[in-house]
Amino acid sequence: MSLLEVKNLTKRYGNELAVDDVTFLLEERTATALIGPNGSGKTTTLSMMGGLLRPTAGSINWNSGSGIGFLPQYPRFFPWLTALEFMEMAAKISGVDAKHARAQSMRTLEFVGLKGEMKKKTGAFSGGMKQRLGLAQAIVHQPQLLLLDEPVSALDPAGRREIMDLLKSLQQDTTILYSTHILNDAEEMTDQLLFLQNGRLVEQGSLADVRSRYAEPRIRVKFSDTAAAAAFTEKAPWEIKHEGNAVYIPVIDGRPALQEVLNYFAANSAGVTGIEHQAASLEEIFLKVAGVR
Repeated sequence: MSLLEVKNLTKRYGNELAVDDVTFLLEERTATALIGPNGSGKTTTLSMMGGLLRPTAGSINWNSGSGIGFLPQYPRFFPWLTALEFMEMAAKISGVDAKHARAQSMRTLEFVGLKGEMKKKTGAFSGGMKQRLGLAQAIVHQPQLLLLDEPVSALDPAGRREIMDLLKSLQQDTTILYSTHILNDAEEMTDQLLFLQNGRLVEQGSLADVRSRYAEPRIRVKFSDTAAAAAFTEKAPWEIKHEGNAVYIPVIDGRPALQEVLNYFAANSAGVTGIEHQAASLEEIFLKVAGVR
């Protein structure tokens, strides 16, 4: 069941179109990745959906219920407040009954991994702790829809992993729309992809659907070193692309088949350490959608 419908959403600043006639649906308890280069309209779209900006045209319609949590790309806090004090304030502003605000805040801080930091002032928080606190304030009122603007862009790999795991657990009860330029994260946690380019929605669909439209299957052959890969390149029986210690064989209309490649290297195995069939990565698909390739 669709939770929310965005229809012909448009935002104009003078003569500049920041978001241009964008339409999509969000299904309940799904994760949707909003992808695009800087300036493509991701933040503007999220801000309109969160009620922070008024659209120039178009509509945003709930099909059931209400309740939105919003995490900006750079969350800011009152540095003189402790994490718990800030959360109690955020809970009350978000509609949590004052009698339950403290208990709900404590449960949420524990959920995001800040149980031991509740009484620490936010001004002393690291970047990763601030990102966790920002997520906590966005979910303290248990919203149906969670809007996240680049939720892991400021984190190191370990921090990104922890936040992505938290988001996966939230997805069981919450609909999530998040913008990102870290495409590996989008591949890992998404039911729908929305590609924005110059304010326009240029492609959308599930990862499988988008891959089926843009994928160029290939076979990757890994060699023990660059010299072995280069030596094969000079005598390869197929069109290939050579990158470092690997070569990539495009699969066009099913040829060459993986078995054909395996048979070839069974007889010509010098330096080969691995063979695998690959689909196009999300980064490659994005570059094609954006017109870079």
